[in-house]
Amino acid sequence: MKPSSNKLKVLIVDDERGIRESLAGVVEDEGWEPLAVENGEKALIECRVSPPDLVFLDIWMPGMDGISVLQKLRELNSKLPVVIMSGHATIETAVKATRLGAFDVLEKPLELQKIVSLLEQAKVLIGSHPEASKSFQDIIGISAAVELVRKQVAAVGPKNASVLITGENGSGKEVVARMIHGHSPRADKPFVAINCAAIPDELIEAELFGHVKGAFTNAINDRKGRFEQAHQGTIFLDEIGDMSLKTQAKILRVLQEKVFERVGGHQTITVDVRVIAATNRDLQQEIKSGRFREDLFYRLNVIPINVRPLRERKEDIPLLISHFLRDIATGHGTRLSLSDEAIRALADYHWPGNVRELKNYLERIAIMSAGPEIGLSDLPPEILASSHDDARKAQTLRDAKSDFERSYILDKLEENEWNVSRTADVLNIERSNLHRKLKSFDIDPKKLKG
Repeated sequence: MKPSSNKLKVLIVDDERGIRESLAGVVEDEGWEPLAVENGEKALIECRVSPPDLVFLDIWMPGMDGISVLQKLRELNSKLPVVIMSGHATIETAVKATRLGAFDVLEKPLELQKIVSLLEQAKVLIGSHPEASKSFQDIIGISAAVELVRKQVAAVGPKNASVLITGENGSGKEVVARMIHGHSPRADKPFVAINCAAIPDELIEAELFGHVKGAFTNAINDRKGRFEQAHQGTIFLDEIGDMSLKTQAKILRVLQEKVFERVGGHQTITVDVRVIAATNRDLQQEIKSGRFREDLFYRLNVIPINVRPLRERKEDIPLLISHFLRDIATGHGTRLSLSDEAIRALADYHWPGNVRELKNYLERIAIMSAGPEIGLSDLPPEILASSHDDARKAQTLRDAKSDFERSYILDKLEENEWNVSRTADVLNIERSNLHRKLKSFDIDPKKLKG
């Protein structure tokens, strides 16, 4: 079952199919949207792809146990209500779960009335913290580059230091900024974003700092700027490399002294904000060219985070496709899927516009396709052409053989549910030999299985 509405979402995590199905039925009867998975690894991926509002989590599961999953969930979102389930509940288990912030602990067999009562309590809790799901926002992916960003966010989030996020247009810089805010003590305060490149230079100061009545034509009232709106929270200055030197000087003053004046005003206003900036430019080069202040750069670049372009983390593309198709299906009221060939073609494309371009293409494909499954023929010509070009790029026979072998092994792994031993038997090779090949091809079955 996949979420397909605007109802509150419940993620059910249990290795027993019967429990997943029966609990999903109760949840659905009570007006929630259920999603059931059989292990902790899949649960964490689902949480990143489609953040739930409530989780029912089994303790005893193969692989990652419930306590380990709960620890990971707490790192991602401290406000998410998690109900622990166990057929062998002990005081020690309950204490561990409670220390990790579990909403409640249920002992199996589950009682209908207790489940209904917990769902009602959870609605009240979620109503008290309406931003709980939003704070769960996460950069989608399983690549090493994405994992590094997650570690950096977890480390810097609780601090109050300025952060400078670099990366190409469409790579997900604002998502990372929102993650930092969600991991900070300011998470329940405003997050205010402004695209510095989208506002004309003559208006940017009034937008950032506000104005007083009569400061200029059409200034008929006093107006707060973005810095005041973000008081005690976080302000995100996107594309700060496009800001004029004059405005840069005023931003520097706010960073140093935490004060400013509205346009046309004389009253000094004190503000408490955390500043996160982002740019697609090389600011060091901009400094050399005299277009960016060096002192402002060092004030912003206390913690640098770089978001890699999508072409350098192609293993993230299938997860992103799943995430965006789920959102598109909600808007269209129909469930959409891609054929394996279409997914491979999308993964082969170089995506100059990065994640934003991928999302836009999927929306376009969904509108233009005839049926619920999107096939190779539904893809835009430029993606198909790129896929064919990439297939012809192998410069040597060895390269071509290597590409075919990697693709063939991936196909057999998928057919055998990512089980390495079973795949080795099917390929009629030693398991140790297959492990060596997987390492050389940079294939991690555990990550792909999720």
